[in-house]
Amino acid sequence: QVQLVESGGGLVQAGGSLRLSCAASGRTLSTYPMGWFRQAPGKEREFVARISTSGATTRYSDSVKGRFTISRDNAKNTVYLQMNSLKPEDTSVYYCAADSQGIGAVQFKSSRSYDYWGQGTQVTVSS
Repeated sequence: QVQLVESGGGLVQAGGSLRLSCAASGRTLSTYPMGWFRQAPGKEREFVARISTSGATTRYSDSVKGRFTISRDNAKNTVYLQMNSLKPEDTSVYYCAADSQGIGAVQFKSSRSYDYWGQGTQVTVSS
């Protein structure tokens, strides 16, 4: 079992930055590709970013590409999401997720490719 805990969310003005963290316990994250998703009220959960086990390969949704950066520190068992140039439409609950089966290499945008989830952290961007 893997427990994931997100932190770093909050209220920020448009154009500002936040860095989210996802800390794991129970198992080492180093063997799991990891992802970030977000869900706004009344909307479906959507893919934000994914990182390979080594960190060498990253994927982003078109809506955040060039503004967000996913990274990981396997020694600290933590995954990060650096969010810059934030927009009001980035307002959501952000979730980190682990792909423990390693099945999401192709379907990395699907939430079904991830089997462990954190509880989420709220990000609110004011205009």
